[in-house]
Amino acid sequence: MTDPRASYGTPAHPASPRTPTAVDAVAERYAERLAALSPEFALYSGLPGRLGALDDYSPAGFSALADLRAQTLAALDTAAPVDDVDRVTIAAMRERFGVEDELHEAGEDLRALNNIASPIQTIRDTFDNHPMATAGDWESFASALRAVPGALAGHRESLRVAAARGLTPAARQVRACIKQAQDQAGKASSSFTALIEGARLADGGALPAALTTDLRAAAREARAAYAEAAHWLATDISPLATGDDAVDRERYERFSREFLGTRIDLDETYEWGRERLAAIDAEQQDIAASLYGPGTTVAEALERLGADASRQVRGTEALRAWMQETSDAAISALDGTQFDIPAPLRALECRIAPSSTGGIYYTAPSDDFSRPGRMWWSVPAGTEDFATWQERTTVFHEGAPGHHLQIGMQTLLRDELNSWRRHGCWVSGHGEGWALYAERLMADLGFQEDPADRMGMLDSQRLRAARVVLDIGVHLRKERPAELAALPGVGEGHWDAGSAWAFLRANAAMGESFLRFELDRYLGWPGQAPSYAVGQRLWEEARDASLAAARAAGADDSLKAFHARALRLGSVGLDVMREALAA
Repeated sequence: MTDPRASYGTPAHPASPRTPTAVDAVAERYAERLAALSPEFALYSGLPGRLGALDDYSPAGFSALADLRAQTLAALDTAAPVDDVDRVTIAAMRERFGVEDELHEAGEDLRALNNIASPIQTIRDTFDNHPMATAGDWESFASALRAVPGALAGHRESLRVAAARGLTPAARQVRACIKQAQDQAGKASSSFTALIEGARLADGGALPAALTTDLRAAAREARAAYAEAAHWLATDISPLATGDDAVDRERYERFSREFLGTRIDLDETYEWGRERLAAIDAEQQDIAASLYGPGTTVAEALERLGADASRQVRGTEALRAWMQETSDAAISALDGTQFDIPAPLRALECRIAPSSTGGIYYTAPSDDFSRPGRMWWSVPAGTEDFATWQERTTVFHEGAPGHHLQIGMQTLLRDELNSWRRHGCWVSGHGEGWALYAERLMADLGFQEDPADRMGMLDSQRLRAARVVLDIGVHLRKERPAELAALPGVGEGHWDAGSAWAFLRANAAMGESFLRFELDRYLGWPGQAPSYAVGQRLWEEARDASLAAARAAGADDSLKAFHARALRLGSVGLDVMREALAA
């Protein structure tokens, strides 16, 4: 059969719907079986699945996923590619399944426990996307709430098996998860309470009284399960936890490939991050001087901007309205100029999340677009003031031209991409790299002409560059560079949590509670945070190479043409993307 590693390119835009191939059939079968194994994947993607159920987080559940990958790879061996779409599918599936199998063999799925992307959070967050339009939807919602105890029990079993293999979590992450579980257990603080209190039907009608009673009883069961999870994390897992936040180079390299879909030179990337950080600092110094006069430091400028009431909105409803207005304006301005935005993607719904973690995130539209793409802001309790100069770039990151155009476009390409390509493949370095690329693109296109807005964009870019240095520095136990050692109270030595905190505070203009959460995230999710800036770097390199190749071939070398080619690939590993765009 044709070697899937052979050169392939971005397929030409088809004049008519593409005829599904044998490779597509393998990918479709995988997506169908994955939706059966993972109700949460089915719910998120809008594919048929067991509505009202949750995933199996036990060792048996992870083994079933590994078996499915093995069976799918065997089927790919007999499916000959017929075009570039097939060749990208084969390369992407082999790359993704390969790193997922390595992680599974190393027990990383069993030991998953951190403050942002482990079962403690994913079980909770899946309810945000549950349909809530009909009485039947709410009945399924209650069923899913009653599945929470079993899902958490499976997670507990996996953690125990991992611990028996010597794969113990970091104490910092255990503490964070205990606190989150306790919050979810409390009636007033639980997102389950926020979701079901005041529940209505799509037409505004009230739920039947019996259903309301059932929902409240199911929510009590789910909250009780989180209370139990907090207890067994404290009694069973915490005593086994390690005080070491760092992982070794071998584990870090594996995580890095998971989040990037490529191998990078970690030491070169670390030094690049330091250089990138210095360049951003110089640009911010120039803006500080232009805003408030020569001699104004970046920290002083950020403090004055943060105190400027004219650059803030107050209250969550005002925040939501500002997000929506900013998003709508960006889509209107970009459509037809830098992108051709199909009608279903011209709608992005901005919402305040029922949780209060501080995160800002995007959720994809359902397969049929009955649920639109959504940007969510999880506002910490007590937070009332929001700096528009700092967050305008966030709207571009999560919305258009960031995640909304990227994820929404691949969801829309039903006639070209199979279900796995549209819903089942997500590579952080590709997706987050694109979103960070989008932030800088909007500045370059003139959407950040206000120096304060540009300072906000650079503040975002600075944080992402700092995370490259911090993440690699801590987890590879590097010597502290001069700029870190010179910070008050740090000094020479190896990177650790204390020096990382000093470094983060020196390079991010955000509140302490947010930064504490962020630091715990970097320490507990190795390799993910650097994937943003590293992904942006590789996106910009791929763009420059693609435009140069287009010019040499006499083809359309406009940014708009590049964006169309790139977004039609969907989310793939960065090696696969570069190969496809360069061909």
